Amino acid sequence: MTTTSPDDDRTVIRPQAPLLAPLASAAEPGADDDRTVIRAGAVAASRPEAPTTEPASPAARAMPAMVTSMPSPGANPAGPPDTGNALPVGTRLGEFEITGVVGEGGFGIVYLAHDHSLGRRVAVKEYMPAALAARAGATTVQVRNERHRETFEAGMRSFVNEARLLAQFDHPAMVKVYRFWEANGTAYMVMPFYEGDTFKDRLAALPGPPDEDWLLGLLDPLTSALSVLHDEHCYHRDIAPDNILLLRGDKPLLLDFGAARRVIGDLTQALTVILKSGYAPVEQYAEVPGMKQGPWTDVYALAASIYYAIERRTPPPSVGRMVKDSFVPLAQSQSGRYGARFLAAIDAALAVHPDQRIPDMRALRAALGFAEPANGATLIAGAAGPTGIAAAAPGLASAARVAAGPQVTPPSTRVADRTKSRLPVLLGAGALVAAVVGGGFFFVTRPPVPALASVAAPVAAAPEPVPAAVFDPTAAARAVVERIIKGATPGFAVEVRTAKPTLRMDSEGDMLAFSVKAERKGAVYAWVARPDGSFVQIAPGASRGAPNRERMLPAGEVWAWPLDWLDAGAPSYRAHAPGGRSKLLVVISASARRIDGARWGEDFGELPAPAAGEEAASIAAVLLGEPVCPAGKPCDASYGAAVLDIDEI
Repeated sequence: MTTTSPDDDRTVIRPQAPLLAPLASAAEPGADDDRTVIRAGAVAASRPEAPTTEPASPAARAMPAMVTSMPSPGANPAGPPDTGNALPVGTRLGEFEITGVVGEGGFGIVYLAHDHSLGRRVAVKEYMPAALAARAGATTVQVRNERHRETFEAGMRSFVNEARLLAQFDHPAMVKVYRFWEANGTAYMVMPFYEGDTFKDRLAALPGPPDEDWLLGLLDPLTSALSVLHDEHCYHRDIAPDNILLLRGDKPLLLDFGAARRVIGDLTQALTVILKSGYAPVEQYAEVPGMKQGPWTDVYALAASIYYAIERRTPPPSVGRMVKDSFVPLAQSQSGRYGARFLAAIDAALAVHPDQRIPDMRALRAALGFAEPANGATLIAGAAGPTGIAAAAPGLASAARVAAGPQVTPPSTRVADRTKSRLPVLLGAGALVAAVVGGGFFFVTRPPVPALASVAAPVAAAPEPVPAAVFDPTAAARAVVERIIKGATPGFAVEVRTAKPTLRMDSEGDMLAFSVKAERKGAVYAWVARPDGSFVQIAPGASRGAPNRERMLPAGEVWAWPLDWLDAGAPSYRAHAPGGRSKLLVVISASARRIDGARWGEDFGELPAPAAGEEAASIAAVLLGEPVCPAGKPCDASYGAAVLDIDEI
């Protein structure tokens, strides 16, 4: 795994640079850099021929929101770039006609297109992992080597799955997908153009840090959008100032979900995941054992982006903080410039250890003072003042702020709790045109800058405690799994493999299959820790509401589940709702074990999700049960364990 500097990202806009970065080696996987490098010139013209192809019916499972940087209309091109695998200008994909190439990265190509059906400009992204596939003929995408087909198809499923997911949402802070489909051996998604500038570029134009009101105006819709995303068991995992677009009126939009990149990176060691040092929490580094990603991962990255806005630098790299934490809390460095509650919330969201961090976006919203009423409007949960909050008409409030222009809030009012609506500061002036499709933007003009935080003498204010973290049963279940892994007997090695770590929840659901091998002979036990925090015991399974007899695995022998368990009545475990990341936990015990805590059904044993206050040790003890040994003889309680991530989508 590699890291990049804070200024290095997958979408790099350099006014004097060549239009497109060179593609990674097309022969073998190794393109760990999927950045789209775009010069502020004209949209690239591609090859001269212009074949036409109609899209297949939209069949797909769904996922990436991509953003694209488009050049300014009046810029002079430096000549057409090498567009590699890009489709030529004039190609028809159904009603969409390619009019230019916006950018080509390691995992996809972004085009400017004209929608002949609705008469509008759109951005089209084509799934094209350059290290795995190449153009064959006019439009077809073909895998370079059959040994890469599984990885290619897994990335495409994730690409389409993200598109489907985003197409279902209509949140103002999330990219909208108009349409997606599979055709020509690959997949496409169509998105609108948006007006705006990146959060990072807006900050670069300021002589100092922005004020608290403006930052809260961004955090309100961003935390709301991420909460919606997390409810679907999806995580952004790449939040940074250059992945947030500010639309007209400074309304934020999340960019670059990059799911196909991450899935391919997970399936092959050759395609490493690029992390942004300072924004990536410690659990995103593969070399840190026992830490998994979840809502708390996005909490850290979002808070790091706000830290960058205030301090003009990123927090210290999280891996370094694990060794020696040099992080100075904002409550110390910025006391008096921002409210105590605001600073305490950001500091709590930047805790380096996941179990000490604000766990999810709802808890972060509560810490910041946001509340979600039934009608969807966002109000401030004031700790002081009247319980009833009168909301001004949004149109009048917005107009008043535009007329007044950016304001500098006096420090004495900034450190006090707000009891008014958190409306973004609307800045009336021109805007930037951005096509949101995979990593960049069309830059036209830069809007006025937000108000600056005043640097005044600190004003004493009683710090307010951050609300208690919300109990997360999924995190509690992960802690149980980690407890069992850490409690395994040293030297009792267990190896678990699967050829299909991603299971689709279609009409029947893909079947889980895995192989297991251990250095010592032992009884085999396996559980699936579900995304909702519950546990399903799949080995040994059940028959008519009673557990089957365990199987003894000889030392060094490889057994496949469920094939080698069919004679023992092993049922098939299939992907089912709720989707998300599950954990396959396999234990090989030197002695057979009696497990009494599970509720046995027709096929499997089940254990409900941990409840608030339950200790991981007690739940782990239930899952492991007790060794069954002959009376009066020594009892070998040793065991080995291994865990594997399984995505149910």
